[in-house]
Amino acid sequence: MTIKKNILVTGATGYIGGRLVPRLLEKGYKVRCLARHREHIKGKPWAQEAEILKGDILKNEGLNAAFKNIDAAYYLVHSMADTPDFEKSEEISANNFIKAAKENNVKRIIYMGGLGDNSAKLSRHLKSRHKVGEILRSSGIKTTEFRAAIIVGSGSVSFEMIRYLVERLPIIPRFKYLQSYCQPTAIRDVLSYLINCLEKEETENKVIEIGGASVHPYTDLLKIYAETRGLKRRFFNCRLWLPFFFSKFISFITPIPSMFAMPLMESLSNDVVCKNDDALKLFPEIKPLDYRTAVKYALMRISENAVETTWAMSVIPIQKKPYAFTDKEGMSAEERHIGINATCDKVFKVFTGIGGTRGWFYADWLWNARALMDFFLGGVGMRRGRRHPDILRQGEPLDFWRVERVIENRLILLRAEMKLPGKGWLEFEVLPITNEEDECVLRQTAYFEPKGLFGNLYWYGLYPLHKIIFAGLIKEIKQRAENSAAERQ
Repeated sequence: MTIKKNILVTGATGYIGGRLVPRLLEKGYKVRCLARHREHIKGKPWAQEAEILKGDILKNEGLNAAFKNIDAAYYLVHSMADTPDFEKSEEISANNFIKAAKENNVKRIIYMGGLGDNSAKLSRHLKSRHKVGEILRSSGIKTTEFRAAIIVGSGSVSFEMIRYLVERLPIIPRFKYLQSYCQPTAIRDVLSYLINCLEKEETENKVIEIGGASVHPYTDLLKIYAETRGLKRRFFNCRLWLPFFFSKFISFITPIPSMFAMPLMESLSNDVVCKNDDALKLFPEIKPLDYRTAVKYALMRISENAVETTWAMSVIPIQKKPYAFTDKEGMSAEERHIGINATCDKVFKVFTGIGGTRGWFYADWLWNARALMDFFLGGVGMRRGRRHPDILRQGEPLDFWRVERVIENRLILLRAEMKLPGKGWLEFEVLPITNEEDECVLRQTAYFEPKGLFGNLYWYGLYPLHKIIFAGLIKEIKQRAENSAAERQ
């Protein structure tokens, strides 16, 4: 019987790390995660199966404990230029990592870097990625460095930037200065490479370039996305190329901050294409997807509200304010929190009893007016009601919603089936407060994925009305739950 390795994953709160860990666990590996914010991991479905340690690679905190009895370690952390001197920070982090790995006799390091020809004039971001790879390989520990270009998957920063640009701009600039090519890689293929190399000795001490089955000019990435979504978009030739200005513009019309958009924009001047077929020879079992297919898979995950991880997970702290109007998991989101003096099951019973003959608790006449408008537009209106006054099951209708997910005594997710210029969801989630049996926090979130410019105008146009309705709704749920708890006492 083969004894499975002990694996350390750094960057487990990030986009790739958050997807890698559950797949390693499924393969039977013992996984330890090192994270600055353990609370970002504890809510994951797989959190109970992995060991989670608090630590910081840059500050050299918690590394010895993290590396103890570890066979192989994944290095999946990087700063993405979110600090002025990010190259220095990345060097320090890499050196701290290999020092602790050597002291604990780690046998293998696996690193995810960036694709790009060393002979070319690389952007600061790509140069730093390559430098980190050199530091890790110089450790004397058997190291596998993967290099990839744009990673295509629901929630990845590169894909979300493409998605928002095409969704929100009816006319898109085609930069004449940029004639570079890109070989995008599907996230599922990246994960397969990262996992499969653990049992392949022939991948040790190698730099392996990985890419998808198709190569495209950057403009074609936008065109193919538009075609896949059935969107008509026009392109115009633009001779200006000002990465700083365009990164600011991207941060204005998308949820991607300029500090993340900037290194991506700078990298557009580099060809990022595999120069050899080593990956295909070393991993014959992996058949890379082409870009168009990868886009379809990513959109499918988004439409099913099944986005596992996003680029924002490791950089945006858990929301502690009672209200936030933001972009979350690739969609616009209006999120509210409220503390409730009642147990989670009491609160869950209240919000799962919404709709049907009970109505929508607050400003019910506005909900009915929206249903009537939907009816005249050919939609379902409020005709369907609900199956049971107290119990909701996944897949059943609830007025003009569909119950998409139910987690007992914790969460329900409703998908809008009314006529909309996009797709909408409404989520209620109740979370216990540590060491307080009779207190909890209710999180109420309205998600909207707009379709085109009109979809954005619709969502932002309804903002004042939503602010009234959703604020009143969460307060009413709180009041009913606390009244129920008081009656029981």
